[in-house]
Amino acid sequence: MVNQSTIARKVVSAGLGLHSGEDVEITLLPAPVESGIVFVLRGAGEGDGEGEGDEYRSSEIEVPADIRRVYSSSRATTLATEGYPSDGRPPPHIATVEHLLAAIFALDIQNLRIEVFGSEVPIMDGSALPFVVALRSAGRVTQDAPRREFEVEEPFEIREGDRSIRVEPANDLRISYGIDFDHPKIGRQFVEILKLDDKVFEQEIAPARTFGFLHEVEALRKAGLAIGGSLDTAVVLDEEGVLNAGGLRWPDEFVRHKVIDLVGDLALLGARPKAHIKVERGGHRLHHRLVEELETRMRLGSVS
Repeated sequence: MVNQSTIARKVVSAGLGLHSGEDVEITLLPAPVESGIVFVLRGAGEGDGEGEGDEYRSSEIEVPADIRRVYSSSRATTLATEGYPSDGRPPPHIATVEHLLAAIFALDIQNLRIEVFGSEVPIMDGSALPFVVALRSAGRVTQDAPRREFEVEEPFEIREGDRSIRVEPANDLRISYGIDFDHPKIGRQFVEILKLDDKVFEQEIAPARTFGFLHEVEALRKAGLAIGGSLDTAVVLDEEGVLNAGGLRWPDEFVRHKVIDLVGDLALLGARPKAHIKVERGGHRLHHRLVEELETRMRLGSVS
């Protein structure tokens, strides 16, 4: 039996938001057993500073890392509150949570309070490694309750056109991931993690950076996305190759980063699945459908 854990002391990370481009700071704090991963939004909301909409601007708003709180799957995982506002404005939310959640999940931390000043988790260098380093520096405390696990009992599959996820029973969490891009630097890539643990994640997966294409940047910025994107925060490709001066960290860095996104989205389950998860051409929307299905099966079954 593996017990739950939290961090031993607080740690602060700061940087730019990938999509907002704003300066963001997060503080990671120890949390009690069975409290889960909770984002605390400070200064949340869209108030105008003159009273309109400021009723929750300076408040602390809690958003659990829960699949039922997913607000958007577009280009990132965004979580939001429930129940308000009712006037059509976006609810208080926190975007780009997946890289941080992947590090938390892979380092086997179940209880954490994450205070956020801003609307996003900072993108750092585009990978999960800075968050792994921060969590390592905070230490780890074992708590007096078993970790929640969910054993998949029978295979199932989710499909969206040529995208798919197949899930099969396994003794632990195993991941196979394939992507296929019509680009000379990407093409067909495949990676398999026989057993996801903290060391494998830190050494083989966490350093892989998010990536994007130069021809998409203008359209994304017009849509209010990727404002903070740069060669310091992502791998950027033109039609021929990689624009980053240092090149790639692995030839298959692209598919390794997709594993980060998947692991971060799996953290929204609130339990460690015992399953072999096979993904073809996945993305956040498909990952979220997977977690929704796992959550439904978990509610109908049992969690050990």
